[in-house]
Amino acid sequence: MSDSTVTEQEGRAHTAVPEPVTGEGEQGLVRRLRSPGRPRLWFEILLIAASYWTYSLVRNAVPEQKAGALRNADWLWSLEHQLGIAVEVSINHTVNSVTWLIVSMNYYYATLHFVVTIGVLVWLYRWHPGRYAATRLVLFATTGVALLGYYLFPLAPPRLMNGRRFVDTVSVHHTWGSMASGDLKHMSNQYAAMPSMHIGWSLWCGLTIFALTTVPWVRVLGLLYPATTLLVIVSTANHFWLDAVGGVLCLTFGFALARLWYGSLPYALPRLAPRARAPLPSEA
Repeated sequence: MSDSTVTEQEGRAHTAVPEPVTGEGEQGLVRRLRSPGRPRLWFEILLIAASYWTYSLVRNAVPEQKAGALRNADWLWSLEHQLGIAVEVSINHTVNSVTWLIVSMNYYYATLHFVVTIGVLVWLYRWHPGRYAATRLVLFATTGVALLGYYLFPLAPPRLMNGRRFVDTVSVHHTWGSMASGDLKHMSNQYAAMPSMHIGWSLWCGLTIFALTTVPWVRVLGLLYPATTLLVIVSTANHFWLDAVGGVLCLTFGFALARLWYGSLPYALPRLAPRARAPLPSEA
């Protein structure tokens, strides 16, 4: 065999080995993660269950700094007086005087927070799968950043303040309406009132319903839900007005993160997620 033949064979052997493409796999993975995909039911159930369990665990693991929480409540109450919005006592007493109304609000506070949120998630999964992951990210990011508030700014709810004449409506009417009242108070951190996730979650639900449904009366209900929730959290003395502002700020962070990750607001994404493309023979 001649030297030229050996050289040609070595050259062919050299060119047969493809050059590695550095970072192509990582870029492809990130691209897929940032593209709306079809949600998997089993994964979503596990993810939501694990996330809520983690949220509850972390929230309740924050030390119950009673003295600091009461000082912060006094400071916040003073700030609301300076802003001219400290009318929570009047609302609390007025609504509490109507027994059927305040009892209904106690149960509203205890149940709809979870029922409506889960219902909206199921509706998104079924009818808007292309928007599901991005909208879910908003909710998860909102809830995650709220944990920082509970840790950095422990806050007593109005009903636990000393000498402020707030009525703890759950205790007075002997209803089941708060994990932080009555016999259930030892199961939840009582001093995690800022920010209000009742507002964060209800506003997430309301905006989602308003943005994605076309039925006028359903859109109106979507907007009424967070507005009613705001009245409920104040009437039952579970939150201050400014706790609600904290919930709105957390939700704003959630939307900003989803916008940054997906390159679009969740509601502007396609309603139906594209099906995964089968690999070509050359890509297998």
